[in-house]
Amino acid sequence: MVLVPIKNFFVGKGQPLTIMCGPCVIESEEHSLRCAEHLKNVFAGRPINFIFKSSYDKANRSSISSFRGPGLEDGLRILEKVRTNLDLPVMTDVHTPEEATASGQVCDILQIPAFLCRQTDLLVAAARTGAAVNVKKGQFMAPWDMGNVVNKIRSTGNEKVILVDRGTCFGYNYLVNDMRCIPIMQGFGVPVCFDATHSVQIPGGRGDSSGGERQYIPVLANAAIAAGADALFLEAHPDPEQAKSDSASVLDFKDLPQLLDVIERLYEVVQTSRSYQS
Repeated sequence: MVLVPIKNFFVGKGQPLTIMCGPCVIESEEHSLRCAEHLKNVFAGRPINFIFKSSYDKANRSSISSFRGPGLEDGLRILEKVRTNLDLPVMTDVHTPEEATASGQVCDILQIPAFLCRQTDLLVAAARTGAAVNVKKGQFMAPWDMGNVVNKIRSTGNEKVILVDRGTCFGYNYLVNDMRCIPIMQGFGVPVCFDATHSVQIPGGRGDSSGGERQYIPVLANAAIAAGADALFLEAHPDPEQAKSDSASVLDFKDLPQLLDVIERLYEVVQTSRSYQS
């Protein structure tokens, strides 16, 4: 497995667990800085590498009236402030090759949303920035089909690829998780992350917005760690009911420490088991 360098650590086999965490969307500069500082303190002292994630634009919303974020220019300015002031690696979604080029000048990781994971021009543009590329497996794709995605990114010479499972379509409005996706996608020689918050989403479940079942976030996160995930994606918010995006499926800040306590122990057991097997 190729280890992916991020700031002063690596993501991949044999490395400390990495968690990508933050509000789904940038709500304001003050809110982002406050959330990032709080999360940095939560992760401090734990054997976990923390990446702050938030999006300047949520282009895939159910309703035309849904809040999308501050936009590219202001959003990158805010993320750069988080990165500089708090000395944190940052990640955001990109939707077009032009956005990828601009975001790559600020962000440590560019995330390709699930619905865009087959877009060749976007993948290549993101890879050419030199940033790490975090690609979410489309809900409509088999895990073995993600090998083509990896090859598109590697065609640029960029080996910094992370694949993400975020559930698979199961009938209308529901997602299921096949934990085999983790070892299957690791078979491409890349670290695999599990998105425990979007996996509990019910897309379009509220008619003009997505629903969700956040009570199952810990269940899926723990299962993914047991299945050998190298990283977790956990969107979190200080007041989920007031979150401007994905309010039904983000983790409450107050519930994060207890979840991390369990995940730490599980990850240690899995890593010990891996070392015996090797």
